[in-house]
Amino acid sequence: MKLHRDCGFGGVSIAQRQPQKAVKPLVSETGTALAINYLTSGVAALSAGGTGRGGARNRADRESHALTAAQIGNLKAAEHHADKIGLPFTRMISIHWQAAGVPLAGMAKATYRFTDLLKKALARHGSGTAWLWTHENAPGDGHDKGGHCHLLAHVPSDLVPVVTALQRGWLRRITGQPYRARVIHSKPIGGRLGLEAGNPDLYAVNLDAALAYVLKGASPEAASQFGLERLEAGGRVIGKRCGTSQNIGTKARNMHVELPHSSTRARRAGS
Repeated sequence: MKLHRDCGFGGVSIAQRQPQKAVKPLVSETGTALAINYLTSGVAALSAGGTGRGGARNRADRESHALTAAQIGNLKAAEHHADKIGLPFTRMISIHWQAAGVPLAGMAKATYRFTDLLKKALARHGSGTAWLWTHENAPGDGHDKGGHCHLLAHVPSDLVPVVTALQRGWLRRITGQPYRARVIHSKPIGGRLGLEAGNPDLYAVNLDAALAYVLKGASPEAASQFGLERLEAGGRVIGKRCGTSQNIGTKARNMHVELPHSSTRARRAGS
């Protein structure tokens, strides 16, 4: 199997050689970069301003510098569960909170408010959602990006215009400041809407690459345990470093009874 850029969408595509024995798709570090290059366009940082409290759970003495093995295990299980319940991650959103004027101690509260607004907007249109996120605070692409969030979420294709039309307004509500250019970057997994239904195998390769990118702030020990090839310094984060929606959290996973063929993985296996 060969991985290459897919028609300008910036994702990973699959080209089969003939004849060839079927194999499980593998994503090299280069393949991962292709899958997420549309998310790393080099956002220039703005000076952090504004005010805001991080909340009781984001006190200054609750700091971390990398994702732990337990956190990575939970995020991977959450991604798998989102697929099981029919809410596979279809969109990756990066928010540069420092560039938006949010202080490091307020980043967790800001991310919570953003996901809450996303959930309520989709619910008004009759759709559920699921998400996971990680926080980082590190230089990148020659710019000190400061505190920022990477979010994987389920957004149905027909509701993408609704979300993209609202998200800048959400940022204004959260920060209390005018929207600053290039603070938010939002793209479908694999670069194409509906890829999870139209080409499940290609979607799976791109989702794996996007998840690897979100987890790149792992500790060396955690990266070794989970075989993560991409590893970058996650930086100092105050408060929660990662999180998931309740419907794919540990409690929800323990209570779930899987229905036959309810996930994209089950449909791929049965095809």
